[in-house]
Amino acid sequence: MNNQPSSPPRRELLQAAALAAVTQLAGTETASATTTAPTPSATVTATPTPGKPGDFDFLTGEWKIKNRRLKNPATKEWDEYPGEATVWSILGGVCSIEELRIPARSFSGMGLRLLDVEKRVWSDHWVNAKSGVVGAPGVTGSFEKGAGIFISTDEENGKPVRYRGLWDGITKTSCRWSQSVSRDDGKTWGDIWLMQWTRV
Repeated sequence: MNNQPSSPPRRELLQAAALAAVTQLAGTETASATTTAPTPSATVTATPTPGKPGDFDFLTGEWKIKNRRLKNPATKEWDEYPGEATVWSILGGVCSIEELRIPARSFSGMGLRLLDVEKRVWSDHWVNAKSGVVGAPGVTGSFEKGAGIFISTDEENGKPVRYRGLWDGITKTSCRWSQSVSRDDGKTWGDIWLMQWTRV
């Protein structure tokens, strides 16, 4: 539906706006605690697949979004709410701009995905409408095996943590964005936010 609030990474904004929000795949009623979505080792340990203009063109257009939010990981309490987005592809597919609107939470923001043409690497940035500040640096990633994978690292209670933004289930009329966390160096991932996108 990766991944920077105010000025922290996009992951934190998403957590602040809809901390650990989770949407289900179409037709699914419950979200699993862990996922087996593709996470090629190249994304983490080697050179990512080179990006190319147009990788994000699938997202261009008008969308309705079904959100499911994990309010408390300990109690597995979820929050569900609708959202919507308008996405443009500009500069020959080198830039994708997303305006995300969540009226139910009085929230809006902008996703900015840019391809470094020379390095052939995508970076995902976020702007919270309340601050108007582009979070930097963006989370870098690539498209592999039909999925866009963006991974960042951080610390939690002094221990390393990985966050994954994943675009998958991509068709002409739908796609999914999910955010997951791993505390075992990427061996398993627990969903904290999924957004099921349906084209209007």
